[in-house]
Amino acid sequence: MLEHPPEISGNERRAGDGGPLDVLIDFYHAFNSGDMKGLEAVWFDGEAPSMDNPIGGIRRGWASIAEGYAKLFGGAARVNVTFHDFSSQGGEEWHLFVGRERGVCWTPETRFDLAFRTTRWFVRIDSRWRQLHHHGSVEDPTMLADYQRLIFAAS
Repeated sequence: MLEHPPEISGNERRAGDGGPLDVLIDFYHAFNSGDMKGLEAVWFDGEAPSMDNPIGGIRRGWASIAEGYAKLFGGAARVNVTFHDFSSQGGEEWHLFVGRERGVCWTPETRFDLAFRTTRWFVRIDSRWRQLHHHGSVEDPTMLADYQRLIFAAS
């Protein structure tokens, strides 16, 4: 188990060891900045990675995942999230983070709070940690409907 801060926004100090916690921090920094190159550096490449969440649906392969991020970042809505209330466990070649994200979604006209359950799975390939899978879900159906309406209308 890794020692970790209570929440990850992407602005935390990295250990600098290239470990899974550093890569998790890099992910949130890239996501909250809308940085596609940063996301590409974090995600496993090729057809192996997968993602399943209420906005992107099920996506397989980096190209499909990147397309989903590009649609999100290219729309009028902005999203910023922080990972919190999470556990961390792993082995020499894998690491799993399971927790919650909270944040905000906004356009020039509206703004509301977000809350997700999130799992991020990282693997070490060629001595480098990369994200292989992400799953996100929502407990509040009203928030989900509002979020989907705002994201899809803003795209």
